[in-house]
Amino acid sequence: MQIQKDINDASRVINDIFYWAFISPFKGRPIRIRASISEMVKAGYNSVPIVSVISLFIGIILALQAAYQLKRFGALVYVADLVGVSITRELGPIITAIIVSGRSGSAFAAEIGSMKAAEEVDALITMGINPVRFLVVPKLIALMVMVPALTVLSDFLGLFGGFLLSVTLLELHPVNYFQQTINALLVKDILTGLIKAWAFGIVITIVGAYHGFKVEGGAEEVGRHTTSSVVASIFLVIVFDLFFTALFYFFT
Repeated sequence: MQIQKDINDASRVINDIFYWAFISPFKGRPIRIRASISEMVKAGYNSVPIVSVISLFIGIILALQAAYQLKRFGALVYVADLVGVSITRELGPIITAIIVSGRSGSAFAAEIGSMKAAEEVDALITMGINPVRFLVVPKLIALMVMVPALTVLSDFLGLFGGFLLSVTLLELHPVNYFQQTINALLVKDILTGLIKAWAFGIVITIVGAYHGFKVEGGAEEVGRHTTSSVVASIFLVIVFDLFFTALFYFFT
């Protein structure tokens, strides 16, 4: 019974979010643009330093591990291929999504959960303000824009990390590395990663909102649901990554 109730609650939250985000604007209830921009700054701009550092290190680590295997065959130049495709198709989007889950997904759940515990959500309803439109939709718009944007940054710095290691430690010529990367990457590799990132942004927002609205007690409940939102977000990001990877593998 509890599982059925959870599914019903999740379905209701998803239905409300998609209605207020994509249908109600055409019925004279526009999206709160200023609130969305504010959320973009908090979820996107403030995530730039941590995404940049981790992506750079991931690129370096990936190049080092690739070189460990490829040097046996005298094929170090193919480090560029492996780093380029792996970062743009998989690691860039998924690393970015995990970071955003930890930073923004938890913040969404904590913010909404605290408001729910303090009965501020009930106050919004009493004033005739829909809490999903007021609280969740700006967050959804922000992550739909900023997760792909952060993924582009992650891709660039991951590729730069691989380039940095290859032209220093591996002593590859910069022009050869650059040319090999250009030859290896296709437009669909980059688009695949960006589509994944866009979907991850939606998943993170929905999970954070769902757990926020599930809070029914005090600070302990807020903490529990905040932790649950992070775990669930990361799990669902991996699941959706598997789904999209299989989809693109069989249909492209």
